[in-house]
Order: sequence, then C-alpha cells, then structure tokens
Amino acid sequence: MVRCGVGAVNIEAPDAVPVAMPALPSSPPDRDPYLAFRHRSYRLFFGGRLLFQVGNQMQVAAIGWLVYERFGTTMALAYVGLVQVIPVFFGVLPAGHLADRLDRRKILLVSQSIFFCCSLALGLLSLLGGPPVWMYPILFVMALGRVFALPAVSSLVPLLIPRESLANATTWTSTLIELSGLIGPALGGAIIAFSGSATPVFFLTTGCALLCIPLFASLPLREQPGLTAGGVAGVSWEWDDLLSGFRFILKNRLLLAAACLDLFATLFGGVMALLPVVAKDLLHAGPEGFGWLRAAPSFGAVAMAVVTTHLPPWRRSGRVLFFAVVGFGLAVIVFGFSTSFWLSFAMLVLTGVFDNINVVIRQTLIQYITPEVMRGRIMAINFFCVGTSNELGAFESGLAARLFGTVPSIVLGGVGTFLAVAAVMRLSPGLRRLGPLHEVKAIPHL
Repeated sequence: MVRCGVGAVNIEAPDAVPVAMPALPSSPPDRDPYLAFRHRSYRLFFGGRLLFQVGNQMQVAAIGWLVYERFGTTMALAYVGLVQVIPVFFGVLPAGHLADRLDRRKILLVSQSIFFCCSLALGLLSLLGGPPVWMYPILFVMALGRVFALPAVSSLVPLLIPRESLANATTWTSTLIELSGLIGPALGGAIIAFSGSATPVFFLTTGCALLCIPLFASLPLREQPGLTAGGVAGVSWEWDDLLSGFRFILKNRLLLAAACLDLFATLFGGVMALLPVVAKDLLHAGPEGFGWLRAAPSFGAVAMAVVTTHLPPWRRSGRVLFFAVVGFGLAVIVFGFSTSFWLSFAMLVLTGVFDNINVVIRQTLIQYITPEVMRGRIMAINFFCVGTSNELGAFESGLAARLFGTVPSIVLGGVGTFLAVAAVMRLSPGLRRLGPLHEVKAIPHL
C-alpha cells in the first residue's frame, strides 16, 4: 500500500522509484454509499460478476461432492486443488501481460465462454455417468481460463467509472465476493440435498455463465491506454516486459510493504484449514456448527463492507490498515484459546471484519497508484500472491498443527501476524503515514 497525503514527506531510499506524490489539497468527496451504482456500466459489471461468483461457488461445492462420491478418497479431492493451482504458476505472468496489451473486455468474454463450456461438460459428464477421471482435465482448462480472466477483470473497473468512484466500487466488489461465498455453497448444497445429485448444480452454473456473457459484452468502456483502434497493442514476450510488474512493486516500497503485510497475515493467521478439527474435536459442534464457523468470516466481511460504504473516507488509512491486521491477529489468538462455540464464532466474525478493512484499503490503493498501462500486470501479481498465500497458509497451519498441536499452531499464527506487523511498521514508516486514499496519485510508468 502506498501512503500519500497532503504534506507527505519522501522517506524512501534515494534509489527507489518515487512513490505516489500527494495531490493538491482537496476536501474529501461527498460520501454516497451507492456512488458506484450511479453508473450503468458498474451495475452491469456487478450483476454479471454476482451471477458468475454465485454460480462458481455452487459449482465448487458440487465438484467436491461429485469427486468424493465417485472416487471415495480424500486424495481425489487433493488432486482437484492441484490441477487448479498449476495454471496459476505458469499462467499468471502472461495473463497480466495480455490484460495490458489486449482489450480486457474481450479477454473476459473469452474466459467466460471457457467457463461456460467447462461447466456444461461437467454437467454432461455427471448426467451421463462418464469416467470421473475426465473431470481433472476439464477443471484444468477451467482454471486456466480463470487465471487469464482475473487480471483483466480486476483491471476493468477503472475503465468503467470515474476515479472518485473507485473506492466505493472496491468496497462493493469485496461485498459481492463475500456474499457469493455465503450464498453459493449453501444454494449448491441445498440443490444437491433436494435432487440427490450434483448434476442440476452444474447446469444451473452453466445458465449463470451464459447470462453473464451479454452483460459483459454490453459494458461501455473508456479508452484503454496503449491499444490501437483494433483493440491490440504491440505484444512482446520478452522477459523484461513480463517481469515489469514485479519490478514496479519492488521499486515502490510502500506498495511492497502493504503486499507483505497482507501476505504474512494470510500465511500465519489463516485458521480456516483447521476448522474441521476445531469444530469436531475442540468445540464438539458437529457438522452444523462447522457450517456456522465456516460462514462466520463472510458474515463479518459483508457487515463491515456495508458499514464502510456509509462511513467517511479514512483520514489515516495507514494506521487503520495496521490496526486492522493487529486486530486480525488478536482475534486469531483468542479463537485459538477459546473453548466456547459462540466466542469462537464471534472471533471468526471479527477476522472477517478486519480482513475486509485490509482488503478494501489495499485494493483501493493498488487501483489508485497503478498506471493504467501496467494495471493488468500488477493485478496478476496481486492475484498470485493472494492465491498462493492462502494455499501456503493452509499447508503451514496443517504442518504446525501436526508438529505442535492444533491450539498452539493457531495461537502461534496470531503471534506471527503481530511480528509481521511490527517488522513492516519498522521498515516502512511511510505506510504508517498513509493519508486519505482519494488524494493518492498514480505513479508514472518508469
């Protein structure tokens, strides 16, 4: 994250690329909780994304159910995660590169079409009782399409709405993702329970994907910098160009500090991988209690997102960011020691609250500070860091639980979050002084 406000002092190293310079003094924009929705383009985008996310979350639940039903082993579920994470490692850099060189809307439409075809294939495979091993190549192709879609989608919003609406749009987009995380799995599970099969879920997801295509195709975009009249810029596959996003982040230490803060909080403070153990063995809550605990962070995140849209802009965004990560770590520690179901539930709700603050500030800052010509590459790296930190965090939690026990591993994770905050605060005091986000200006592409 980058902090810049009026009167900010350049405290970075002399050889660093200048971080976001403060804009001219200005009063905070009027707080309209629904500012982003005043624009038809964002309404279309939000509707399409909500359809897609709910359908995708339903399908995730159906895939897990079908794989375990057909194979009957936990390793089969592990392979589902493996085939979907492989495309991230070799596809994320080209995906971000193409998002800056090609029409982002067209990339989104192609990716959406791939998702539609793969969902239809899964539905037919389930309906006809085909060999279940065919699911894995289908999931691989679907994941590959998603890798190329995410940088384009994340970079699309600034082309839909004015700059002053970006913060509000970021908050509502995070709300959308959390809502879909609540609605999708519950709806998918209900359909499977009612029908006794995952097949209807796949076809319903196919319908959602199909409805998204005309919504995305009708998005009115402002001109995307760097493209010719045909919607294509010169595409170079030189490593220097592919890695320019990494160099941009590394040379802007405040942005790097914000990314590290989120990365280590997710890596050390992730407790979701251990929830089945906590619910069953420590809280004796059973499947129903596990479901409530699993949904708790989303409840907190949605509530905080709605509250944030009605609050004035943060005047000291850097301090708010640090307090949010500290609060996240503290909630994790209390959760680790808790033997009460409702105290554990409340702590997980708080992790969602604090995580939402972190996500909104960090994502808004990235949108403000990134030059338009590099937005796709920066978003691709952000997607890579968030995705891999979640997976590595789950591995770290499982390994620590095996070595030290469930409770110590959770508590140590919260302590690790505190240590990460202390280190980042010491190494990047500029992030601590980050002011109102609407005053941050984009860094020139050097």
